[in-house]
Formats: sequence, structure tokens, C-alpha cells
Amino acid sequence: MRREDVNNMPETSRESETEARRGDGQQREPGSRPSHNVVSALSQLADDNLMLLRNISTGLAIAGLLLIARSIKLITKFKSASEIPPRFIERNVSLRGRVHSITEKGLEVEHIPIHLPVISSLLFNHKDASMSPLLVHLAGVELTAEGRAWLQKNLVPAQTVWLKLISRENDILHCLVSQSRGSIWTYCMNEEVLMLGLARTAPITVLPSSRFYWRLHKRLHRAEVKAVRKGRGLWKEDSLWERASKAIRDSALSRLMRRIFKKT
Repeated sequence: MRREDVNNMPETSRESETEARRGDGQQREPGSRPSHNVVSALSQLADDNLMLLRNISTGLAIAGLLLIARSIKLITKFKSASEIPPRFIERNVSLRGRVHSITEKGLEVEHIPIHLPVISSLLFNHKDASMSPLLVHLAGVELTAEGRAWLQKNLVPAQTVWLKLISRENDILHCLVSQSRGSIWTYCMNEEVLMLGLARTAPITVLPSSRFYWRLHKRLHRAEVKAVRKGRGLWKEDSLWERASKAIRDSALSRLMRRIFKKT
């Protein structure tokens, strides 16, 4: 249709054509509305339940950590040697403890488990006030009375130590006991008492075929050799005057003179 013809069309014809176009548009709109409404509804549902989904995922993660912590006894407080899993001793796991006392039987150490803020509070609703210390012996060491007194002086109650598990004998743990010195350095009490001549080396109750046994035996033997060379403690040699005095006291003439004076 030419432009002249359009311009010459009656007004009523043009209005009817416009209304027809509007009707076609209104007929096409209902077909697109359902898909738009579904997308909007899904988006709104996701927004409303986003916090719920996050809480569920967080809960599942915490539950998984709880199961792992229980299975490996990560945060369990051991109150006796029999409660410690055999794999801990086989792998020479280190436990943290707090010194309670030092007696003739050995060191009494309270185990301090690993503390995880969320998991520990969920597993233990209240703080365990009971205290049952572990009985610990210095592995590979035979203490003297002087050595025990030295430990009592240097391992005061409530002091934190590390216990490297070596073996278990009934309800006694044989360990390497380490103490922190500053923020970085630690030193082994087993080696320390040997180097000071306050103890002798003793048999280690581990498999002699293991590489760890020979490394530990070498460490302790080297510490004892240092004390012997420097004449410390048990290995201290008497001076010339002390040896001469002892020889005179033990001589036959000295014994005879003591008898004579006793009779008179």
C-alpha cells in the first residue's frame, strides 16, 4: 500500500488496525509469563532458604569432625596408661601433660588433651574436674636418689611437659620427657640426668630390631659417656687427698690403732 493510500484511509480503519495489533500482543504475553514466574519463584525460594542450606552444610561438617575426633581420640583425656591406644605407642606419639608430683614410683603427670573450641565444647558439656595422673618413667634411665631430687627441683607441679611414648608396662608409661626452654628450645630430661651423672642407662623396652631403638640407645649412651668423661655425679673421681685419706683409713695399721683405742 502506498503512503498516499495510507494517509487517505479513514480514521476508523486506522483505529481498528491499531486495536488488532494490540490484541495480537496481548495474546502473545500470556505464553511468556509462566516461564518468567517459575524462574522468579525459584530465585525467591533459594534466597529464603540460603541460610538453612548454609546451616545444614555447617552441621554436616561439624558432625564429620566429631566422628573423626572420636575415632582417633584426638581430644580424649587419658587417665591411665591402659586407656592409651596401642597405635599411639607404636607410633611414638607425643602427649602434652602437666606435672603433678615426683615420687619414688616415678613422675605423676596429668594428661592435657588437644582443645578444639567448637568440638571440645560439643563433646564435653562441663569441665572435667577429676584428676587421675599418668605414672611415667624416664625411658632408658635408672634414677638415683640425687637424680630424683634434681627432678623435683626442676619439674615443679603445674609445669607443662611433653611425653613421647616409648612403651607401656602394666600401668606405667616409659617416655622421653621433654621440657620447654624459652619459646623455641626444648631439652630431654632423660638425657639431662644422664649428662649430669644423676642416673645410669637402663634397658629400653622396645623392639631391638627397630631403627628407633638404636637411635634412642645411641642418644642415651652418648649422654652417659659425657658424664663419665667429665667426672660428674656418679662418675666423679676423688681428689688425690681424698684417695690418700681413704687408703690410710682402710690400712691395717689404722684398723689396729682403732681396736687399741676401743679397748682402752
